[in-house]
Amino acid sequence: MKARGIAALAASVTLAAGLSACGSGGGDDSSPKTLTYWASNQGRSIQQDQQVLGPELKKFETKTGIKVKLEVIGWPDLLNRILAATSSGQGPDVVNVGNTWSASLQATGAFQSFDDATIAKVGGKAKFIPSTLTSAGAPGKPPAFVPLYGLAYGLFYNKKLFADAGLQPPKSWQELVADAKKLTDPAKKQYGVVMEGASYTEGAHFAFMFGRQNGANLFQGGQPGFDSPQMVAGVKQYVDLMSTEKVVNPSNAEYLNDADMLKDFAKGKAAMMMIQSYAPKGLAENGMKAGEFGVVPIPAPDPLPAGGHKVSSHVAGINIGVFKNTKNKDGALKLIDFLTSPDEQKILDTQLGPLPVVQEAYNDPKFQTPLIKTFRDILANASETLPMIPQEAQFETLVGNTVKQLIADAAAGKPVDDQTIRSRLAAANKKMQSGG
Repeated sequence: MKARGIAALAASVTLAAGLSACGSGGGDDSSPKTLTYWASNQGRSIQQDQQVLGPELKKFETKTGIKVKLEVIGWPDLLNRILAATSSGQGPDVVNVGNTWSASLQATGAFQSFDDATIAKVGGKAKFIPSTLTSAGAPGKPPAFVPLYGLAYGLFYNKKLFADAGLQPPKSWQELVADAKKLTDPAKKQYGVVMEGASYTEGAHFAFMFGRQNGANLFQGGQPGFDSPQMVAGVKQYVDLMSTEKVVNPSNAEYLNDADMLKDFAKGKAAMMMIQSYAPKGLAENGMKAGEFGVVPIPAPDPLPAGGHKVSSHVAGINIGVFKNTKNKDGALKLIDFLTSPDEQKILDTQLGPLPVVQEAYNDPKFQTPLIKTFRDILANASETLPMIPQEAQFETLVGNTVKQLIADAAAGKPVDDQTIRSRLAAANKKMQSGG
C-alpha cells in the first residue's frame, strides 16, 4: 500500500495535456448491465484486493442487477494504463487513482465532472470529510473524482525504547531530533529514525510537508519556486536527519519501499518512523503488537518560521471516478455510491487498512480507537493538499528525485549544506520551467 499518493511520471504530464476527452468504451463487456472497474492495489498483494473486493461487488450485483468486471492493477502500471485509456477510449467505466493525480487526469478531459447534480447521486459533498475533497481536482472547477480511501502520515514511535530512555513522544521538530539522538547507537545498529531514502515519492512528500512548515509556496501563478529559502529549509530539515544529525542509518538511502522500514521499526532497529496510516498491518506482519507502538502527528518546528504552517501530512489517499463516455453512467455512479457508503467503507477499510473518507463510518467502534482518532484528526485538521495543477506530477518527479540524490550523498558522507540543496532545487526548477 505504499504508493497511495504517488505522482505521475513527468512524461505523463506532457502526454496528459494532449489527450482527447474520449473516456471509456466500457472495456470488453460494455453491456449496460455490466461495468468494468479498475481498482488500484490497496492490500499487501493484488490477490488480497481481489479477495476483499470480490464479495462486495457480488453484493452490489445482488442489490442492483449490475455485474462488475474487476481488474486490480499494480501501481507501477496503473497510470500508464489510465493514460492509454484516455487516449484510446478502450478503458473501464470506473477507475480509482492516486489522489495527487487528480488535476493532471482532469486536464485530459476524459472524466465525468462531479458537478452539484452528479455528486448528489453519490451522496453529496457533505458525505465526505471536507479535506479529502480538496484533492479531487483543480480549484475552481467541479471535481473530476470523489474520495474513496483516506491516508495520512503519522510519527510512529517504539514505546519500549522511549520508556527505557525516559522520553515522551516529541511535540516539536527540535524534540524529535533530540530524542532521535538519544535513541541512536550505531554500535548496536539502532537509530532514532528510519527513512525510505530511495523513494522519490517519499522525498517529494516530505519536501512538500516540511517546505510548508517553513512557509514555502511551491507555485506562484503556475510558476515553480522550488529553490526558495523556505523550500531549501524544508528539504534540509528532512535530509539533515541523515547528514548532520546522523540519526538515520546510512543504509536507508537504499530503502526503496516500506517493507524495509516496517521491518527495521518492528525489530527495534529504529525508534521512530514517519509513514502513512496503513502501516499497522505491515507491523503486525513483522511480529509487532499494536500495544508496542504509538502514533502522534509529525511535529513542526517550534516556534514556526515566519509564514510556516503546522502541516503533519499531505492529504493522501485514493479517489474514484467515471470515464466520460461510459455506456452506463448511472450504473457507474451507483457503484461509486455503494463503495463510498458507510457500510462498505467500514468493510473495505477494516480489511485493506486505509481510513474512511465518509463522516458516518467513524461512528463504528472499530474506527474509534486512539490510533484511528489520531489519523482522522491529522487527515481532517493537519493536512494540506499537494498543488492541484497539471504540473503537480512533474513536481513530484523532479523534486522527489532531487531529495533522493541528496540523501544518497549524505549517506556517502558528502556535505549537504544550504548551498548544495539550493543548487539542486534550482536545477529542478529550471527543468520544470523548460518542460523537462
